[in-house]
Amino acid sequence: MTSRLVVVHPDTTVSVAIDLMKRNQIHRLPVMSDNRMVGLITHGIIQRALPSQATSLSVYETNYLLTKTTVAQIMETHVQTVAATAQLETAIATMRHHKIGVLPVVAHDRVVGIITNNDILDAFLNIAGYGEPGVVTRVVVPHDHVGVIFKLGRVLAEHNLSIQTLMVVNHQAEKIVELHVAHDQVAPVNQVLTAAGFEIQAVD
Repeated sequence: MTSRLVVVHPDTTVSVAIDLMKRNQIHRLPVMSDNRMVGLITHGIIQRALPSQATSLSVYETNYLLTKTTVAQIMETHVQTVAATAQLETAIATMRHHKIGVLPVVAHDRVVGIITNNDILDAFLNIAGYGEPGVVTRVVVPHDHVGVIFKLGRVLAEHNLSIQTLMVVNHQAEKIVELHVAHDQVAPVNQVLTAAGFEIQAVD
C-alpha cells in the first residue's frame, strides 16, 4: 500500500481537490472528518460531476461551479476498504468484484494507507524479480504432489546453487515453477534439475 496519504475534508471545494491531485500526481483522495473516513473523491467522480461539454456553460462558469461545489456534495460515501492485515489477494479479489481501482487500507478503524492497481502491479513485479539481472527457468510439474518445492531446493542446495525468486503458476492441469536465476547459474541450475528428473521448459 501507499502509506503517505493525501486527504481532504468534506468541506473542501472540488477545485482544491483537483489541485491536490495534480500537485501530488494522484487520482483519488480519501475524505476525512474527525480522523474518520466519510467518503472518497476520485478523478472519475469529478469528471462525471462536471457539466457536459454539450452544455452552454463557459469555462469561467465551469470554474466558478468547481469553486462553489464541495467534495461532500459529489463524493462516494459507500467506500470499500481492506484490513491492513489482509492478504494481497483479498484486496485484489475485492477490487475485481466491485470493479474498482482503489481500496483504502484500515487498521483499528483508522485509514493507514491506500492500495491501487499500480501498487498491485508493483508488488507483482517485485515478487517476480523483474528488473533484477537474471533469467527465468521454468520447471514443469505435470502432476502436483507434496514435496516438489522441497525437492527442488534440496537439489539446488546439494550443488551449492541458489535462486533469486520463486513463483508457482497454475497452467491448465499443470503447475509451472518459475525460478529467477542469476545469468551465471542458469546452465548449472538447468543441468542439475534435469538430471534430478525435473522437466525444464524452454523460455522464449
